[in-house]
Amino acid sequence: MGFTIGGTRSIREIRSGARRRGRSSDWIAVAEYTGLWGWDVVPGARAAAGACSCGDTDCAAPGAHPLSFGSAVRAGATLDEATETWAEMPGAAVMLPVGGAFDVVEVAEAAGRHALVRLERMGIPVGPVTATPDGRAQFFVAPGSAAELPSLLYRMAWDDADLDLHALGPGTYITAPPSDRGGLGPVRWLRSPALDSATTPPAARLLIGTLAYVAHRSRAQAVPDTP
Repeated sequence: MGFTIGGTRSIREIRSGARRRGRSSDWIAVAEYTGLWGWDVVPGARAAAGACSCGDTDCAAPGAHPLSFGSAVRAGATLDEATETWAEMPGAAVMLPVGGAFDVVEVAEAAGRHALVRLERMGIPVGPVTATPDGRAQFFVAPGSAAELPSLLYRMAWDDADLDLHALGPGTYITAPPSDRGGLGPVRWLRSPALDSATTPPAARLLIGTLAYVAHRSRAQAVPDTP
């Protein structure tokens, strides 16, 4: 993994340099993701008034999928490389492929916020976490976690529970801040990337117990008692 935006520039230097050149927040994000965190970035569709920018009138996921055209920006790209590539795709959403540098475990945002507080209080390492405009919290975890999730839930006796907890692995993509997803609003960071957590996300086994407990508790509280 290369962190090669002009060598070892800090995030502040990247942002100030981008502002001087008149670059948008999307370009800054792309440069940070590829150059600092070692993530590939792909251009994604955007949605407006229910229509997807991909041009397909029957699009199944308006504004929430990668574009079939346009170039990916690979991990380790320099600031100029990232800017030049992204300039060819004005208006594209910033999307990250899952399954290479990280997998994702997602829960409802309210449950994710509670779990994040618990995990940090317990001193458990947590990677980046996003909040989507449709109410999901997405925890970045080590690659391979999606395939491992069923066995983890089984070993922790959560396999029979009706949990709103899902894993995303290879072949899936998430929309990254500050881009809009599905025309619903921007994706936000609940926990921003840091050098250690972004480049080496935690193993899912460290988080699943807490995430499953909070997801189960949240669902139980949401279901009204029947007389």
